[in-house]
Amino acid sequence: MNRNLMSLPTMAIFVLALLPGKETFATGQLMAIGIDNKFSYSEDTESYQWLEPGNDSVIFYDLEKPGTPELIGSVVVDNSIIGPPTNIAITPNQKLALIANAVATESDESSATGFKMKPSNFISVVDLSLRPLRVIGKVGVGSMPSGISIDGAGKFAVVANRNDSTVSVLSIDGTSVAVVDTINVGGGVTAVAISPDGRSAFAVKNKEHKIAVLKIEESGKVSYEGNDIPVGLYPWAITLSQDGSRAVVTNIGYKSASDGNTDTVSILDISVSPPRVIQHLSVGDAPEGVAISPNGKFAAVSLLSGSFAVPKDAWYRKEVGRFSVLRLDGAQASVISTIDVGSFPEGVAFSEDNTHIYVGNFASESLSIVSLNADGEVTRVKDIKLPGPPGSIRVANQ
Repeated sequence: MNRNLMSLPTMAIFVLALLPGKETFATGQLMAIGIDNKFSYSEDTESYQWLEPGNDSVIFYDLEKPGTPELIGSVVVDNSIIGPPTNIAITPNQKLALIANAVATESDESSATGFKMKPSNFISVVDLSLRPLRVIGKVGVGSMPSGISIDGAGKFAVVANRNDSTVSVLSIDGTSVAVVDTINVGGGVTAVAISPDGRSAFAVKNKEHKIAVLKIEESGKVSYEGNDIPVGLYPWAITLSQDGSRAVVTNIGYKSASDGNTDTVSILDISVSPPRVIQHLSVGDAPEGVAISPNGKFAAVSLLSGSFAVPKDAWYRKEVGRFSVLRLDGAQASVISTIDVGSFPEGVAFSEDNTHIYVGNFASESLSIVSLNADGEVTRVKDIKLPGPPGSIRVANQ
């Protein structure tokens, strides 16, 4: 995928933000999609490229009609594909969105594009009650903030800081967001998820192949006592069921990239003490994004499947990626169906009524909308063209 520094999709972000009549108030659940226009891959040189900063955005959709998401607005804000596609979180009351930005770009005359990557260390706060939507502040956290999670009461959040082995704890009071603590978890963390009861959190330690278990006291104090759960090879993302019984972790595999070999997800029972792995399930090449349906019956997993940043002559190279639906049934999970989507599928999310799944395709610059029936069978409904490459997707309360 070669992208010009100011391509038409990039310019469309700014047009999108200015279109009259688009900034409306949501009547259903909100979905946020992070667009990263500063990262690319050159097919000619088979290498990553860094592009001009300032062209990222997050776009917001109303999911009142799950099959036809309605655009309600966008903001120009830094965010990044680097890390799992859960760098956005929306408060339960849908008043604020928090966007973590793992990397930024800066001028570098020695590079082919004129820019180079540097670690970032902040999250942006977006006021979703304003029209037009507005970034109202930035909060400094650790180095390369990646995954982010907000508790069910909307009072605090935790941020996985990939580059310095820490988790930042944030307080949320109205529109005020502040760092109140920083916890060292002994390994670079890519994603984090707070349990539905708000008494624990689970942080993905990618290079240690483990999940750190964090304790959250009633006062909101967060601590790490060295309790880790071993999972699969290079875990990447984590999602929890809304009833607090299960967690699903994607193990992206060797070098945290697609290589043609099948990889796994780990199924955790988080209702017991201590939480534990109860199953490793083979799902395909390089599972990355993951979400559990609100009713807890299904999980959706995106599979890179050789569809991005793969040598032209690689035997496992494919034009499009895939995604699978899993059935979560008691102690065992199984793959129900797997279908093709777009190139380099990243984030996945469910509609609140469990009838649709949304898959963001980074290289295809599109959103796949997939219909799901009560038995977990899927049909591809349609694709929506996006104004740039989607690096993340998050639905409120997921």
